Amino acid sequence: MNESVVTKLLAQVIYPKLDKDIVTLKSIKNITISGKRVDISLAISNEEVFPLIEEQIKNILADLFDEIYIQFGTQQNKSTNYGSTSNPNNRAAYAKHIIAVTSGKGGVGKSTVSVNTAISLAQLGYKVGLLDADVYGPNTPRMLQVQDEKLQWNDNNQMIPSENYGIKVMSVGLTTPKSDTPLVWRSSVAVSALIQFLEDVAWGELDFLVIDMPPGTGDIQLTMAEELPITAGIIVTTPQMISVDDVSRAIMMFKDIGVPIGGLVENMSYFIAPDTEKSYAIFGEGGGEETAKKYDIPLLAKIPLTMSIREGSDEGRPAVAMGSPIEKQYYKDLTHNLLVEIGLL
Repeated sequence: MNESVVTKLLAQVIYPKLDKDIVTLKSIKNITISGKRVDISLAISNEEVFPLIEEQIKNILADLFDEIYIQFGTQQNKSTNYGSTSNPNNRAAYAKHIIAVTSGKGGVGKSTVSVNTAISLAQLGYKVGLLDADVYGPNTPRMLQVQDEKLQWNDNNQMIPSENYGIKVMSVGLTTPKSDTPLVWRSSVAVSALIQFLEDVAWGELDFLVIDMPPGTGDIQLTMAEELPITAGIIVTTPQMISVDDVSRAIMMFKDIGVPIGGLVENMSYFIAPDTEKSYAIFGEGGGEETAKKYDIPLLAKIPLTMSIREGSDEGRPAVAMGSPIEKQYYKDLTHNLLVEIGLL
C-alpha cells in the first residue's frame, strides 16, 4: 500500500455541500503510511464538515488499515505558483461553478449584466458571490447599493464581503478610503490583489462565483484563466460594429486559452423610448446575432437600453430585483439560457 493508492481511494470522499471530492479540492495536505497505520492531514477549516469527511475516509480505508488517524484544520500554505491555462489552479475551491463576464471594450454594460445575472442566480436559490475584478473601474458596489460600506475583517483575518440582494460581493471599490481614490497600479499589483480577493475573503461555500472582468484581453483575464477552473464565460457586446470588432478578440482569447464560452449577450440591443415605447436601433442591428453565428456560440440574450434600467443601475436598484416584470424577465431568460448551456437545466 502506498500514498498514490490511498489518494485514488480518497477521491471517493465528497466534500459536503460542494459535491466535489477532497482530492479535486486539493484538501489533502499529507498522507503518511506505516504498516497498517495511516495518518492523513487535511487542509480544511470548516468544523461542521469534519465528522462527515472523517466518516467517509474511515469507511473507505477500513479494510486496508487497522489504525486511521485524521487531522483537520491545518491550512495549506498559500501557493505562490501560478497555474497555466491548460492546467489552471483552483483558488476558489469553495465555489462549485465560476462564471467570468467579460467584454472586448468598456461601456457596453458588462457590470450591469454581471450584477443582474448574479442576483438572478440567487433568486433561483443558489448561493452566489460576485467578485468585481474590474480593479480600475469598480462599479458593482454602487449598483448593489453598498458603496458606502467599509471593509471589515473577521477573527480569522479574512475580509468580510458585503451583502445585498441575496449575494455576497467583494470589490476593490470597498477597500479605498474615498470613492474617487485612483488606483494607480501596475498589472502585477492588480493581479496580486485579485488573488487575495479569491483566497482571503470569507466567501463561505458558493454554488456560483460570478466574476466581473475588466474589458479587453489583458493580464487579469489571462490570470483568472490560469488560477481558476472557469465553468463558462459570458461575453457582452452591443450591436455597434466597433464593439463587435473588439468582442471578437475577446471571444478568440477565450477560445485560444480553452475557457468554455457560455454565450454572448447583446446589451443595448435597441432603445425603447419612455414616452412612446417605440424601439430604435441606435447602435445598429444584428451585430450580436452575426457574431454568435460566426463563432458558433450561443446568443444568451438581447437586452434593450431603457431609461429605467440605466437609472436603476445608478441608484443601486438592479433591474432583475427592482425593475418592471418585463425588465426582470430579460435577465431571468439570460440566466435560464446560461444554466442550460452549462448543463444545469
